[in-house]
Amino acid sequence: MDLKAKIRVIEDFPEKGISFKDITPLIKDKEAFGIAVSKIVDDLKDKNIDYIAGPEARGFLFGATVAYALGVGFIPVRKPGKLPAETISYEYELEYGSNTLEIHKDAIEKGKRIAIVDDLLATGGTMLAVAKLIESIGGEVVAMEFLIELENLKGREKLSDYYVNSLIKFER
Repeated sequence: MDLKAKIRVIEDFPEKGISFKDITPLIKDKEAFGIAVSKIVDDLKDKNIDYIAGPEARGFLFGATVAYALGVGFIPVRKPGKLPAETISYEYELEYGSNTLEIHKDAIEKGKRIAIVDDLLATGGTMLAVAKLIESIGGEVVAMEFLIELENLKGREKLSDYYVNSLIKFER
């Protein structure tokens, strides 16, 4: 199945000049969604993963599903103020401004092997922030998995210290 054909491209959303990649047709199609999840699981199954981490919000869709399929736990990485227990934060720069992500301080035991799963690799800033959070509490990031990669934004270069896999590639 051509998974790329299941991605709806919406030009000038959410603002002029952006070519938005809408994953809702893919996740609505049980066969396409199953194939996408299976491909990520197949790539991770021999990497001795202890946990899957997923950034809010679409990383929850794929990350939790992959965690279930691998038989491992899922760790949510959220925006500030959304997690109920003690957290640690990581602030990172975006093209226009900054953002912050949080993880529970006790989310990962030292030395545990983590794969981060998200829907989209763009500039790599969010994923690098997730990796830094995981590493700051003793986790080892062994893989980063994406449904879509926007190659022209060169996020893979920012993540060159990590194993990166993406299923679908778009130029922009």
